[in-house]
Amino acid sequence: MDGQNGFAAIKMKRENKNRPESFRDSVATIDESGRRNWIYPTKPSGRLYNYRIYVSYLLLAILFVTPFIRVNGRPLFLFDIIERKFILFGKIFWPQDFFIFGLTMLTLIIFLVLFTVAFGRIFCGWICPQTIFMEMVFRRIEYWLEGSATKMRLRDQGPWNWEKIRIRTTKWAVFFGLSFIISNIFLAYIIGTDQLYKIVTAPVSQHLTGFIAMMIFTAVFFFIYLWFREQICIVVCPYGRLQGVMLDRNSIVVAYDYERGEPRGKVSKKESENLGDCIDCNLCVKVCPTGIDIRNGTQMECVNCTACIDACDHIMDKVNRPHGLIRYASEENIANNNPFKFSARLKAYSVALLALLGMLTFILISRPDVETRIMRVAGQLYQIQEEEGTISNLFNLHLVNKTFRDIPIEIKLLDTEGRIDIVGKKDLTVKGEESTQATFFIYLPVETLERRSTSLRIGIYSKGELISTAKTNFLSPFN
Repeated sequence: MDGQNGFAAIKMKRENKNRPESFRDSVATIDESGRRNWIYPTKPSGRLYNYRIYVSYLLLAILFVTPFIRVNGRPLFLFDIIERKFILFGKIFWPQDFFIFGLTMLTLIIFLVLFTVAFGRIFCGWICPQTIFMEMVFRRIEYWLEGSATKMRLRDQGPWNWEKIRIRTTKWAVFFGLSFIISNIFLAYIIGTDQLYKIVTAPVSQHLTGFIAMMIFTAVFFFIYLWFREQICIVVCPYGRLQGVMLDRNSIVVAYDYERGEPRGKVSKKESENLGDCIDCNLCVKVCPTGIDIRNGTQMECVNCTACIDACDHIMDKVNRPHGLIRYASEENIANNNPFKFSARLKAYSVALLALLGMLTFILISRPDVETRIMRVAGQLYQIQEEEGTISNLFNLHLVNKTFRDIPIEIKLLDTEGRIDIVGKKDLTVKGEESTQATFFIYLPVETLERRSTSLRIGIYSKGELISTAKTNFLSPFN
């Protein structure tokens, strides 16, 4: 990635390393034999960590409360995959609206790319649910139950005794209980709180499928936060690997100021050594939840959690040196002291994002409450009504109500003389969240028909208001 070029200066200044770039040949969570290298990060503290706590708990509150918020008796959000029904901000969406979902995903992807180009992986460190649950929930509970990182490492390496059994059993029970709660919350987004309450309160035999789904969710979360942990960010999530092609020299990332910090060395009274501000305490490495050394430059494993920034600032206070040896900065800012620049690539992404947002907004605002589909009845061409001098065609009408209320429907011809007769129904009403079908005849006067196929516009009215339009073709015997 471009950010690595500037860090070549480190290579010139480190005499104690034969291959300074060798760290890029492997990841910190895998040892030389290919086995898992367990990470024991020191508990972070500091100004940015406190800010992350506030942001995380706010997002967790939104996540846990949202399934219980209702608009007109309906959930604010619902992603019912089974019934293919989705509710966003109280508005219902059906499979016919999948193109809106696709456009929304495309907009989010471009926004994420734009944000990454400008601000690196700040999303991963501050907003990503995996990071929030791992670092702000499960890790904090682990520190509370097991103690410091050193105690955890020694306990893991030591024999199984009563204290180890008691602490581990307690941690596993708490982690499993939290995983169960989280799985229920995520399940509430899929099946709704009412259905979830039935599954929880009713006997297992009555909701066996729902219970199995709940336990699968629980097992997945339990496995991730007890054992898999940072491997999600390093191995599974593609975003970390994509950042290499999205970052450039102007991207703001968590970075080590090598111009100020090198050459490293312990604090000494010998001023002639002319050392940099980095005292090589390695605390930035010890607090990293993915085990990297940020002084080696931007790396795939870095999630921008800012733990190294707080740790370094704490050490700088102790040695009476200014903060910011590790900070949010770009390569241009560190190497050439240039401020952030709104590059041409950022401008192009911004234009594309604004265009997509405008298109998405227009589609959402203009989306009709009732979706209409009119198709000719298979095998039917036309019927000549000689007595009244008309020709009729038979059509099928399919209506989907995208609201929660019942909508009475009338269908009328637009811009064309003629009439419509619905077969077998006097009143046509589409119930909320449901669809209905009807068959109808369209009668047109013979003198108005001059071609084999005539294009028609049909208006869908509710209580005298035009709510949707549809187009179809009317067949006649004329050439």
